[in-house]
Amino acid sequence: MSKTHFTVYYDGSCASCVEDRARYEIWLGKHIDQVSWFDITDQEAYLVERGIDPACALRELHVEDAEGVLYRELDAYILLLQQIWWLRPLAWIITFPFIRRRLSQWYRRQVDSRLARDGRG
Repeated sequence: MSKTHFTVYYDGSCASCVEDRARYEIWLGKHIDQVSWFDITDQEAYLVERGIDPACALRELHVEDAEGVLYRELDAYILLLQQIWWLRPLAWIITFPFIRRRLSQWYRRQVDSRLARDGRG
């Protein structure tokens, strides 16, 4: 695993997002210090300062690398999956255009449905 540090902007008001975070931390194991987690809840001004649209932050995962490069939606997931050796093949598969397009559509439907259920969409 590389020594790269990432900041993951996640929705701490979302139970499944918090569960995903916990799961990913377990997968990171001893490399857990390479990821910082930032809860976007009520952080609109900070997000705008970082160049992140708060509405997009609710609908798409955002990850910032150590150089300040921002990755969003599936690019963010691919980046995170590449950090876990046994998930690298999955990250590679997601890059295929047909799979990427379908997965993105499914992801957006799931997020919009969750936000609507929570009264935030």
